[in-house]
Amino acid sequence: MPIITRPPSPDHSPEDADALALKALGWVLTDDARAERLLALTGLTPDILRERLTDPVVLAAVLDFLANHEPDLMLAADALGVEPQVLLDAREHLVR
Repeated sequence: MPIITRPPSPDHSPEDADALALKALGWVLTDDARAERLLALTGLTPDILRERLTDPVVLAAVLDFLANHEPDLMLAADALGVEPQVLLDAREHLVR
């Protein structure tokens, strides 16, 4: 049976957005070139990622990184089994 992931909605907790952003970060880090681009474009460092992994601002930066490069957004959504809009909605939950 396929897993169906629904977009975060007002009924979902912020933890849902956090979990999705962490999964997205994991996906980004599976590719060295993409990971380097994340660090270069966001100003994040490996130390910041380690120290502030659950910080909504850091997690939102990861989703912003994906949102600003549609090919990565599409690939990440596919890899995570969600619609691209779900990643964008999660970002909105994180910055509230």
